[in-house]
Amino acid sequence: MRKHASLSTREPNSQRRITPSNQPGKDCYTFLRYVRKKEPTRNHVAASPAPARELKRTLGRKDLIVYGLAILTPTGVYAVYGVVSQVSNGHAALSYLAAMFAMLFTAASYGKMATAFPTAGSTYSYARRAIHPVVGFLAGWSMMLDYVLVPLLSSIFVSLTAHRLVPAVPFTAWALLFCTAITVVNVCGMQVTKRVNEIMLFLMCLSAAWFVLAAILHGGSPPGLLRPEAIYNPATFAIGPLMLGAGIATLSYLGFDAVSTLAEEAKNPRSDIAFATVFVCVMQTMICFLIAYLATIVWPAEKPLPEVETAILDISRLTGGESLFAFNTVVVLVAAVASSLASVAGASRMLFGMGRDRTLPPALFAHLSTRFATPVRSIVLMGALAFLGSLFISFQQVVELVNFGAFAGFVLVNCSVIAHFYITKRERTGTHLFTNLLFPALGATICMYIWFSLSTGARTAGFAWLATGLLYLAFLTKGFSQPVGETEFR
Repeated sequence: MRKHASLSTREPNSQRRITPSNQPGKDCYTFLRYVRKKEPTRNHVAASPAPARELKRTLGRKDLIVYGLAILTPTGVYAVYGVVSQVSNGHAALSYLAAMFAMLFTAASYGKMATAFPTAGSTYSYARRAIHPVVGFLAGWSMMLDYVLVPLLSSIFVSLTAHRLVPAVPFTAWALLFCTAITVVNVCGMQVTKRVNEIMLFLMCLSAAWFVLAAILHGGSPPGLLRPEAIYNPATFAIGPLMLGAGIATLSYLGFDAVSTLAEEAKNPRSDIAFATVFVCVMQTMICFLIAYLATIVWPAEKPLPEVETAILDISRLTGGESLFAFNTVVVLVAAVASSLASVAGASRMLFGMGRDRTLPPALFAHLSTRFATPVRSIVLMGALAFLGSLFISFQQVVELVNFGAFAGFVLVNCSVIAHFYITKRERTGTHLFTNLLFPALGATICMYIWFSLSTGARTAGFAWLATGLLYLAFLTKGFSQPVGETEFR
């Protein structure tokens, strides 16, 4: 017969404790309360803590790089090359170098903050922990424009293009098919998402390599490929047009920060996030610069482009014939799908971080699927918003708003480095003066310059979005009389 549990709790006399005279409490009840708290008996079982709302660490350094390049897309220059070349007076390649310096300082800041706070949430988490919860909320709220609108942008672009190729299928059906596919792949987890990204990244790299090879063969002998004026032409150079071109060229970099949203799923986030973020930024510059340089050689700036928006496709037809033209057309669609996949993954992780901190409804945003270990409800919400938005918002309206949220977040991340490392931790000597103050200050200044160079319409809508977020936060905190979420963050 199994003994009753209460009979097995008695300890040997040698292990029994006697109440010392200085023990708190004179009566038996007080003493027993004290013993239960300080000296639990052998059969006492502590209450199991609630399961942590954490993501699975399955991503290595290569996976993070693939994810970052997939969201940036090595063919990202295809969409904006013509515009950049036109506004910069033929200095597209130089514009990408200028844009790289703007992004590289910010990429370094993202990597540095990931070493300090390797958690999901990215921009939101960094600003919240380093500066203040209110600033963190506004950072996350502004970045929502970037993360949420990129899938919407991709949905509209892919659906319009597919509808033009197959007009028998209505635009709404294409949008529903696209958004459903993106949602399902993301719900299945990062293992599935990264496999899809690897396939699409291979196709995009193949397209870029084919374009480069075709342009080199078209250029002829090596002397014909060495043209300094394709980078800097003193006859047409001006700093104003160059900076305008650099501002547009940064569209090819938007999304590199999403690498940091996967910090909770990285195996070694403190080193891999920083390396992958900077590496992706540098690789994107090399690819975009090379394509822009060769495109300028093949099609000189003084020669008018038939269609500015599709300039790369026209150059592809000139260098590689109809086969390269057709392949690059397909790859442009693939790039939109890859960027959307990565954007939904990044957006859902940022919303997960905000939901876990209770700055957004946790029942919706902090929920993790027990089967897939992914923030399913946030992912489904992203897919639904992308579908509904594609039915009511124009492509141009979305384009104007994407940059506003991104650069607002970039400014705050650079400021977070200064606040956390230079001010709070007082790391100010030697190289720390550069990495903790000068570099992030330069990054914040350049990003702020580009931010305020956006169109009036984009700035008006963007600041209206921030004002809405501030009102929501005031409601959440009852007029800022209560702390924002879990304020024990230091």
